[in-house]
Amino acid sequence: MAHGRFARRRPIVEPNLIPLIDVSLILVIIFMVLTPALIQNQLNVRLPSATQGTPGEAETAVNVQIDARGNISLDGRIVKPALLEAELALRLGKSAQKTVLVQSDKSVPVEKVVLVLDVAKKLGVGKLGLGVQKTER
Repeated sequence: MAHGRFARRRPIVEPNLIPLIDVSLILVIIFMVLTPALIQNQLNVRLPSATQGTPGEAETAVNVQIDARGNISLDGRIVKPALLEAELALRLGKSAQKTVLVQSDKSVPVEKVVLVLDVAKKLGVGKLGLGVQKTER
């Protein structure tokens, strides 16, 4: 019989969690990258048509969408009109270089659009813009 330290040798049975953690972190990163694009594609805003229009600066723009039911959303997240100023102030920060781009459905009353423009101007944004769908004549 074996004596001393070699008497009872058992295999070490511990799962290796490092590959599981690596895969989990990669999935989290993929979801973080894809979520804003998926939310943007799900918004149902039919923009009005215009013959003139220039593309906006995506890096410095805060997108405000107003759908056909009058729901206001900031960068894909629905916001109540009473909280619009606070949420917009958080997104804009202190920078005067920010642009607010309002994308409103064709059927939305002008008062909703003016409300968003008024709040943005009150916060001192650099530029205001209205989203349109460019058409050729």
